Amino acid sequence: MRLRIEQAIRAIPRGRVSTYGGVARAAGFPGAARRVAAVLRRGFGLPWQRVLGAGGAIKLTGDSAMEQRFRLEAEGVRFRGRRVDMKAHEWKGLLPKRAKARQPEKFSRKS
Repeated sequence: MRLRIEQAIRAIPRGRVSTYGGVARAAGFPGAARRVAAVLRRGFGLPWQRVLGAGGAIKLTGDSAMEQRFRLEAEGVRFRGRRVDMKAHEWKGLLPKRAKARQPEKFSRKS
């Protein structure tokens, strides 16, 4: 799960953003927004600034929130007040479907 979420975060292009829930859906785990936040806390080298709260809100506080905004503005992301202009910058990409594990073939005994 962690690897799929990291892939989804890395897939967000420069100048685009996604929400925690959007990343979870892109990774194939709808409803796992809190897990995305946990991966971001522990991840290293991820473009963390591109993941926002619902509606484009920066959910970090203090200096971290200012840094996130500065990084996004440096990438060309526009804000409307305290929120990112999601119509212009939201990334809704999907990762390729996960391959299903192959089930062993069932053999029947013939008497």
